[in-house]
Amino acid sequence: MAFDKTKGYNKEAEMLKVLGHPIRLKIVAGLCTQECNVKHIWECLGLPQATVSQHLALLKNKGIIEGTRDGVEVHYAVVSPFVRRLIEILHDEP
Repeated sequence: MAFDKTKGYNKEAEMLKVLGHPIRLKIVAGLCTQECNVKHIWECLGLPQATVSQHLALLKNKGIIEGTRDGVEVHYAVVSPFVRRLIEILHDEP
């Protein structure tokens, strides 16, 4: 692979900063395998709903996840192919 000196890598760097928090990384890894609502996420992680909501908002603002409304619930899923590839790489590491 040749190095592209014209590429800025700004978007990728921002995504990596967001994923640098262990809670957000756990959320994204889980959402790569299954869409979930906020309640399911905070129950799985054992964290307060407000904490999970803050992390989800940051992930959504960076274009890593999107929410789909189903009645009163919002189901979240990872929509960034870049982030999906990163999670796959992390799962492959020993």
